[in-house]
Amino acid sequence: MTTLFLIPVELGDTPQERVLPLYNREVILGIRHFIVEEVRSARRFLKRVDKDIDIDALTFYPMGKHADAALFANYLKPLEAGEDMGVISEAGCPAVADPGADVVAIAQRKGFKVVPLVGPSSMIMAVMASGLNGQSFAFNGYLPIDPADRERRLRQLETRAVQEHQTQLFIETPYRNEKLFKTLCQVLRPQTRLCIAAGITTADEWIRTLTVAEWRRTTLPDLSKTPAIFLFGK
Repeated sequence: MTTLFLIPVELGDTPQERVLPLYNREVILGIRHFIVEEVRSARRFLKRVDKDIDIDALTFYPMGKHADAALFANYLKPLEAGEDMGVISEAGCPAVADPGADVVAIAQRKGFKVVPLVGPSSMIMAVMASGLNGQSFAFNGYLPIDPADRERRLRQLETRAVQEHQTQLFIETPYRNEKLFKTLCQVLRPQTRLCIAAGITTADEWIRTLTVAEWRRTTLPDLSKTPAIFLFGK
C-alpha cells in the first residue's frame, strides 16, 4: 500500500545521527515526491541525509503559509498513482505545531496509509524535562499579541493548570522571549511552577523549572535567537 510518510527534521544545528534513526534515511531515499513547508530548507535537509542524493530528480510541493491550501488534494496524486510521498516541515515533527495537518487530513479521508517516523518533538521533550505533569498537558501555540488579551489568556491558562492539574505549553518568536518572560513573572502566581526549555537538542540547550517567585530573582540567559517552549503548572 502506498504511504504518506511524516518525516521529522532536526530542531537546530544538531547532527542527524543524534536525533534521527537510520531507518528514516532508508525511507527518505525511497521517496521521490515531497510535500514541504519550504522547498529550499527541505532540499538542504535531504542533502544532509545523503550528500549524493539527486535533488533534481525529486518533486517538491509547497505547503507553507503562502501556499494555496486548495491545491493540497492535488499534491497527493503520486499516492494515487502508487508512489510513496513524504511530508517535511521546517523543524521537528510535521503536523505538530507545524504545517502538515491539512495534508494528513486529506490523506486520511482518502484512505491512504499514513506513517509518522520517529524524530524530535520539542513539546514532548520539554514536558519530559520540566518535572511538570506529563499525564495531562495542552499546547496553546502563540499567545495573543495585545498585552491585555495576553494577560487575560495567561490567567485563563493558569486557572486551568490549577483546577485541572494540566500543564500548559506555548511558544513565542525568539526575539520576544524576554518580553514574554517578564510578562509571565508579572502575571502568574508566585507559587506557579514555570519551565523554560530552549534550544532543545542543540549545543545551546537550556532547560530550567522554578517557581515564578524564584524566577523573579533569577537572570534569564539571552534567548533572543533561541527557539523556546514555555510551560507552567502546579
